[in-house]
This record gives sequence, C-alpha cells and structure tokens, in this order.
Amino acid sequence: MAFIGIDLGGTKLAAAAFTADGALLSRESTPLADRTGAAVGALIVERILALSEKHTLDGAGVCVPGVYRASRGSVWAPNIPGWDDYPLREELRSAFGARTPLTIDSDRAACILGETWRGAAAGARDAIFLAVGTGIGAGILTDGRILRGRGDVAGAIGWLALDRPYVARYVIHGCFEDQASGPGLVRVTRDLLERDARYNGALRHPRPEDLDAGAVFAAYDRGDPVAVRVIDNAIELWGMASANLVSLFNPEIIVFGGGVFGPAAKLLDRVRAEARRWAQPIGIEQARFVTSALGGDAALYGAGRLAMMGRGAA
Repeated sequence: MAFIGIDLGGTKLAAAAFTADGALLSRESTPLADRTGAAVGALIVERILALSEKHTLDGAGVCVPGVYRASRGSVWAPNIPGWDDYPLREELRSAFGARTPLTIDSDRAACILGETWRGAAAGARDAIFLAVGTGIGAGILTDGRILRGRGDVAGAIGWLALDRPYVARYVIHGCFEDQASGPGLVRVTRDLLERDARYNGALRHPRPEDLDAGAVFAAYDRGDPVAVRVIDNAIELWGMASANLVSLFNPEIIVFGGGVFGPAAKLLDRVRAEARRWAQPIGIEQARFVTSALGGDAALYGAGRLAMMGRGAA
C-alpha cells in the first residue's frame, strides 16, 4: 500500500511514494521543459501511473503552484502557460476513474500539511507555513483545518499591504511580494542602484539581468551598503507580515520556507524581533518561529498527506 504525492512547480514536477506513517519509498523529479497546457496534465498522469506500477496505489495527492478552484476542479497557475482555468480534476478522473482517491490542493496548503505531518510543526493544529521564494504565500492551518476562503485564495499574502504610497506595479504581485520575495529583493536592489549613481560595488553588475537574490545575500554577507539596505528592508517586511499573521490567527508556530529561507534562515531571530514590535503582545509570545525541516520537500510530503486525507485519513 502506498500513497503518491505529486508536487507541481513552475519548472519541474516532483513525485514520491509514501507509506501510511510517512516513510519515503521512492521519489523522482522531472523537468517540465517546454511542456504547457495539456502536456503538463499528461505528465502528472504519466508519473502517477509509473509510481503505481512500482507500488500498490492507495491514493494520490497533487499540489499545484497557484489556486485550485475546488468547486470547479480547475487550476489557475500563472507560471504554466495554458493553466488559467485548467480542468485538472477531470483529467485525473478520466485517467484513474472515480474509485481511486485523488486529491488536489494548492502548494501553500501542501507545505503546511507536510510540516505538521513530518516536519518542523509536527502535531500542531494552529500553524502557518510562510513560503518566500519566487513568490510569497502562506499555508494556514487553524484548529487542524486548512483555511481556504470563499474562492480558495486564502493565504495569498504576497498582496499584504505593508507600505505606502501605492505603486502601480503592485497590481502584478502585491506590495509584500514586490519587495521581499526572491525577485523582489532584486527589484529593490535595482531601484536603489538607479537612485545612487555614486555606488560602484559588487551589485553594479555588468549584466543587470544576471543579478539574483543569491548575489544580494552574498553582498550582504560582505557588508555591501546597498545589499544591507535591501535585506534590512526585507527583514522589516517579513517581521511585519509575521506580526499580522500572529495577530489574526494566533498560531503556535510559523514555519519559514521557500528558496529565500535558505540564505535568510540566519536572519530569523531578527525577523522575530521585528515581529514582536508590531504583533499582539500575548499572541507573539505564544508563537514559535522556525525554519522548515523539510526544505524543498515540504510540498511533496504535503501532497502525500493530501493523498491520505482524500482517502478519509485524519
């Protein structure tokens, strides 16, 4: 008996088989390459079938990088061309039939399920996974249930309003994500470079398109003044956002993950100190701040957990 988890990202698909107690039986990763639209759906079916040939399939869970519209069974995933309203549930049911338990959800939901099942928040019933990478999102577990909202958009915290005045580019990805995601760190860096013609440090790259968050963190570690301003700004925003989540949801734990936490893990004490300035004072003392124990596999483990929940597991 095995539960299959599928973690669909913007550039690759990870798949794994798990036992009921969370032991990893096998795992694999497949680049999306040039696949778009129905070809991505076909790849999901193909990988589930391949794993089910090795393990007795007892259910499959799929997490997607966007919004899963549960009422329609369709997915909005802006990083996958052709997935504005992709009928993924229908695709899976056509391939596997109605008797095979299949569950679909957002990667935000999967990340917090993975961490509360086998990760840093194991056993928690009020927990938040704050994912900071290419985008920013939050998986929110309250009283043991995933918070999804009226249209399954709950947790899209990249749109948190944390600064003034409003800037037109926020319409694309939101205020918080604009400044404090991986690409957001690059945007803020470029803004500062445009304003400071005298700066001639490492971030004045001969090919600006090659500047990335890793370069910003490396410059920060060397004390580069522009990088320090960029990262200090991000710490303030990560702390403010965490404070808002604490004040709204009173979690027992916030798990920080995604590609940026990574290099930003060493800054977590400063993030918590900033959050303490803004948060409801009782709630902030009840909340632990930790980094992900599962790293890049948080959503994959969560997809495995989705498979069990689709079967009626607790």
